[in-house]
Amino acid sequence: MSLRTCPGICALAIGLCLAPTPGIADQPAMHDALVHLQAARAALEQATPDKGGHRKRALRQANKAIDSVQAGIAHDRAN
Repeated sequence: MSLRTCPGICALAIGLCLAPTPGIADQPAMHDALVHLQAARAALEQATPDKGGHRKRALRQANKAIDSVQAGIAHDRAN
């Protein structure tokens, strides 16, 4: 890479970082909630299964919460 192409590549990278991401800019709190719920689900999936059914129940509830947040985002965009 030459020094002449570096400014162009840097400008492209900065532009991509600053470009609005659909679903995030318009609803940052809902997006944050979705990210946290997905992280919680991933942690539950990694946990050992011997929890007396509580891990499975928590996974179901996390999945329902993720679905609800996604439905809320979709509803807000449609209205």
